[in-house]
Amino acid sequence: MPVPVPPVSAQTITDISHVIQLSVAPVFLLTSIGTILGVLSTRLARIVDRARALKDLLEMAPERRHQAIHDEMQTLARRRRFINFAITAGTTAALLVCVSIATVFLGAVLKASVAVPVALLFILAMAAFVAALVFFLREILLAVRSLHLA
Repeated sequence: MPVPVPPVSAQTITDISHVIQLSVAPVFLLTSIGTILGVLSTRLARIVDRARALKDLLEMAPERRHQAIHDEMQTLARRRRFINFAITAGTTAALLVCVSIATVFLGAVLKASVAVPVALLFILAMAAFVAALVFFLREILLAVRSLHLA
C-alpha cells in the first residue's frame, strides 16, 4: 500500500523561498572568501617556486652568496607560514558559512528556532575571515619589506 504524500502547500513554498532569500547574502560571502583563497593559493605557489629556485641557486652559488640566499629562504618560510595561516582561517570561514546556511535550512524544515546558532556561526565565520585578511596583510607587508630594489 503506497504511503500518502502530503501535498505541498503554498505556505511551505513561501517558507522555503524565504529561507533561500536569507541564504543569498552568505553565498555572496562565500564567493568573496573563495576569491581570497584563490589569491592566497597563488601566493603560496609563488613562494614555493621561489624557494625551489633558491635551493637550486644555493648549490651553484659561490660561498659568499650563501648567507644572503639563506636569509631570503628564511623570509620565504615566514611568508609561507602567514599564507598557511591565512588559508586555514579562510577555509574555516567558508566552512562556518556553509554550516550556517545548512543550519538555516534545517531550522526551516524542522520548524526550529536557529537564530542564535546561526548568528554565532556567522560571527565566527566573520572572525575567521578577518583573521585570514590580517594574515594576508602580514604576508604582504613582509614581502614588501624584504624587497630590495636597486
